[in-house]
Amino acid sequence: MQQMSPKEYNQYVSNLSPSSPSYKNVLFAFLIGGAICAIAQLIRTGWMAVGFDEELAGTLTSITVIFCGALLTGLSVFDDIAKVAGAGTLVPITGFSNAMVSPAMEYRSEGLVMGVAAKMFTIAGPVLVFGISASVIYGIILVILQQFG
Repeated sequence: MQQMSPKEYNQYVSNLSPSSPSYKNVLFAFLIGGAICAIAQLIRTGWMAVGFDEELAGTLTSITVIFCGALLTGLSVFDDIAKVAGAGTLVPITGFSNAMVSPAMEYRSEGLVMGVAAKMFTIAGPVLVFGISASVIYGIILVILQQFG
């Protein structure tokens, strides 16, 4: 059998690969991601109606949305929604929740410490590291600017 050149291989792969309906994917991501954010806003409004101030209502909303994302992941519903919505489910905080719960569920058979605890941060860990690092750098820059500004 003759070996294919890189150009022939790329052509072969593109012929076999299904085309991705980009406009439809973007539309669903926008609509479902927007719906998630609208639901979160309703939750926030509900927390404020119960009597919590804006800051605490925001915190409680984040906790509620993270819990809902974790629950939907545990019930295997989140993946079905993500297949349709794509980044619309991953960009809001629900994606962080899913990134924490999915590996924990996958590795639970290996035990609580070496399975769940060790693997829970495989996806979300780098996001946390870079997020915390960026906030520290931003804080240092802010302090320097306040000292000399």
